[in-house]
Amino acid sequence: QVQLVESGGGLVQAGGSLRLSCAASGRTIRLWPMGWFRQAPGKEREFVAAITWSGSSTYYADSVKGRFTISRDNAKVYLQMNSLKPEDTAVYYCAAPRTPTNYVLPYTGPAVFGSWGQGTQVTVSS
Repeated sequence: QVQLVESGGGLVQAGGSLRLSCAASGRTIRLWPMGWFRQAPGKEREFVAAITWSGSSTYYADSVKGRFTISRDNAKVYLQMNSLKPEDTAVYYCAAPRTPTNYVLPYTGPAVFGSWGQGTQVTVSS
């Protein structure tokens, strides 16, 4: 089982930036697609961004496209968030595939994810 630990959240004014990091341990994530989700108070968890195992392709929710950038190296995943808005306020979760593998796992959509970190709070003030 992989353990995911997010960091980098905080309080920022609208228009500001934050960079989230996700550190993985227990298993290598280099063969897996990785993602970020978020959950605002009273709402369901929603997809934010994903990146393929090689990093060659990225995917974004329409609400963050052009403002957020997902990236990775062999052991960490990052989410650069620019031009933040109050509606971006949420707990942000790093996500790994629900079924760990020892081979390359293709990205087939947000449903591939099923393992989560504890989350990091992002609060954007207006």
